[in-house]
Amino acid sequence: MEYIVEKIGMSRTITNPSIAVTLLRVVNAKVCEVEGGKALVAYPKGKASNKCVAGQQKKYNLSAEYNRFATLEVANTEAGDLDETPLNEAKILKVSFNTKGRGYSGVMKRHNFAGGPASHGSRFHRRHGSIGNREWPGRVQPGMKMAGHYGNTKVTIKNEVVSYDAENKILVVKGAVPGYNGAMGKIRIAK
Repeated sequence: MEYIVEKIGMSRTITNPSIAVTLLRVVNAKVCEVEGGKALVAYPKGKASNKCVAGQQKKYNLSAEYNRFATLEVANTEAGDLDETPLNEAKILKVSFNTKGRGYSGVMKRHNFAGGPASHGSRFHRRHGSIGNREWPGRVQPGMKMAGHYGNTKVTIKNEVVSYDAENKILVVKGAVPGYNGAMGKIRIAK
């Protein structure tokens, strides 16, 4: 079973020993149609809307707040509110979020290169250095670590469930989760 979640932030338990946890809020979602275990699900995110979204809202009798759509594996057999009862027995989740975007980054930040000496006129500080050999192969090898866009990539990790508050739809998982606070992601029950 899969669910859309919003990352609230990190905290710690008050047990001894204390463990770092991440709080996730399960987003209210409506199942529009179900076909073979997969379902088209509508959920609210921001206020953005267009004619395509308005058409889908009209087709499935949704209110204006449900302006995003996703395909998920669900426990539901028919349209309506998303069934969240499987979360009560969940032990391990696969959590998928986009990592924090860091823009165009150099090799020291992106690939942990050591860089060069800071002083004594080296003129080689934060650069990557040589990227090839000689006349052979006469080209840069594929996969060469260079400066470039860093972050904002989908990452999936396994997290252990600490607790789930069904009333407030707050899910507490052990450890860290990628992404910024307020980011939207997907969870999948692994066990």
